[in-house]
Amino acid sequence: MKKNLLTVGFLSLSLSMSAQALIHVDNGGNFYVGEYALVYNGGGIQTKGNGIIDLHGNLMIVGDATDGIRTYDAAGIGEKTDGRNIIVRINSPTAVDATSYGQLYIDGIPQSNITGIVDREYKTLKHGTYQQVALPFFNKPMASLDSELGKNFTDVRRSQNEILIWDNDNVEADNFSTSNFTLKGTTYYMLGSKDFNSASPLVGDVFTLRGIPFANGVKETMVNAGAGVDFGPTGNMRNSYSEPYNTYLQDAWDAQLVAPGATPYSVPTYGKNIYQYGNPYLVNLDLKFIGRVESGATTDGNNISAIQGIRLDPGGVVSNEAGATWSVNADIISFTNDGFSPIPVGDVDVSIQPMEAIAIKLRNNDPEVGSNRTLSFDGLRRFNPGSRNNSTPYSPTAEKMVGTSTVKQLGVIALDANGKEMSRAYYVVYENGTTGHSSKSTTQAVLGSQNIIGTYEEDAVKGGIDDKVKDAYWLYINEANEKDFFGKAVPLMLYNRDIKSLKFEIRENAELIDKGQHKLSTGIGFYYKDVNGEIKEASQNSIVPVTGDKYSLFYGKATTSLGTDNVVKPSRTRVVYNPSTDDFFVRFDPNWKKADVQVYDMSGKLIISNKNVETGSDYNLKLSKQNSAYIVTALSETGEKFSTKIIR
Repeated sequence: MKKNLLTVGFLSLSLSMSAQALIHVDNGGNFYVGEYALVYNGGGIQTKGNGIIDLHGNLMIVGDATDGIRTYDAAGIGEKTDGRNIIVRINSPTAVDATSYGQLYIDGIPQSNITGIVDREYKTLKHGTYQQVALPFFNKPMASLDSELGKNFTDVRRSQNEILIWDNDNVEADNFSTSNFTLKGTTYYMLGSKDFNSASPLVGDVFTLRGIPFANGVKETMVNAGAGVDFGPTGNMRNSYSEPYNTYLQDAWDAQLVAPGATPYSVPTYGKNIYQYGNPYLVNLDLKFIGRVESGATTDGNNISAIQGIRLDPGGVVSNEAGATWSVNADIISFTNDGFSPIPVGDVDVSIQPMEAIAIKLRNNDPEVGSNRTLSFDGLRRFNPGSRNNSTPYSPTAEKMVGTSTVKQLGVIALDANGKEMSRAYYVVYENGTTGHSSKSTTQAVLGSQNIIGTYEEDAVKGGIDDKVKDAYWLYINEANEKDFFGKAVPLMLYNRDIKSLKFEIRENAELIDKGQHKLSTGIGFYYKDVNGEIKEASQNSIVPVTGDKYSLFYGKATTSLGTDNVVKPSRTRVVYNPSTDDFFVRFDPNWKKADVQVYDMSGKLIISNKNVETGSDYNLKLSKQNSAYIVTALSETGEKFSTKIIR
């Protein structure tokens, strides 16, 4: 059977028959793919001279070993290497973040036949001190990033001008010389962001990165991440660059397994089995169902039953003068672990865009019989920016998720006066869910002190806050058992005065219920209690005004009187230790504007006193390096007090 040969020339369009399908754009031609268009071609593509494929929508190229992707010079003999022929566009150059963009899907063509240069426009929010990216270009010189991103990269570590790549096995960021070329497609890059001005980009402020796209067939086997690494009892051991692990290592899932009074590093799996990858393709990735394992279901080709969680976005990336680096406000998905196909909870309806990077957390390093540790990226590709739904995840005949109970999720979204999202948190219940603190992994994910809305671990018997762990962690995703915790309170706290309303987002088995709906398939729904003690229904997409900073969430109508009316709101102010500088810092509650800080030695002598301290950044206590104990107190401008004992 013969296929069509499509040739686009200046002011002309010719159609002929050929033994292979080929999109050819001649010198002076322009093949335009609109924003919402999908063009399918069963073969290769090529341009000649200044011919352009202007890709604002979706171009799907499915070829074979005889096809290719090439950008020829004007003579049609040699190949151009300067790009400007196949251009994958950003459709919203005036927006701060790109939400509409072209995508190029390539399948079946070997890497040796992909020699054409593709331009990919890039515009996104600045992550902070290090931009977390994928570079989906084969054998691209790192030196080319200087001109493309408008800054000079160096090889000086901790300068915020260097290029780093993540090492999953050794749990560290390695220096990557500017004289190198890109490695495999899944490499996770961290680009020093000093003088990188995409935090508040101007109109038309779009970067263009060029290179040869990767062929399909990318896979990664997820084993032994951190298996041979000793972090130390407090994370104080050092990596090969003499950096303490506790200055950068983060695990949003296993931090909540810590016993009261212990450190996260006492949990054997903390920081282990985390795999960070870049998107190797110029197409979105949908990881919502990578744990799907039920027999007979049409899936994406993965059945990672040990999946525990995915970090979808680094949020903000913060570094201090000593080089400690951590991320805040990331988007997180967790997965249930109840003996059935893992069901996602949290930020489930988010895809991984081209040039974005992800972190995947597995529950263990010991695959069970029939499970899989190899992640195939091909089946994850999806033009649509949202995730697939349960009933048809990969084909119209795919089975629904199975299990004895559905997973029910209440999302609470904090909005400012203009209705813009500021932050969010989740409460999840299901039949085999775990109520209260547990030493076993659940769907729960912790928050940092910078977050402004979240829940606290519930008292498993009475409801309300579990006082034993309230100072150890608080939660972005909170889990409880839908039966034994029916009608009991999960405390929700707000830590920012600019939160003016709360929006409810309700899902069942990761799918949104109908707008305005309250009841789930059980006939039961979620409720909330406001500061006045009134219990009200939470319905899908409803928005309620904020009348205080303490709320309670319920699955089922409350059966106890405990709620927000007799719960003391914990302060988010903390004293943190930075081992790289051997200093203690006060990290303030995000709701505080000013603070008075005092430090006493154990004899009661006042040794530090500072009034009206700005709370937007950490306050260095600058204590003597000699061994001693101190009492640190902080008082906010509203009279809220924090006090703790520290020992050097």
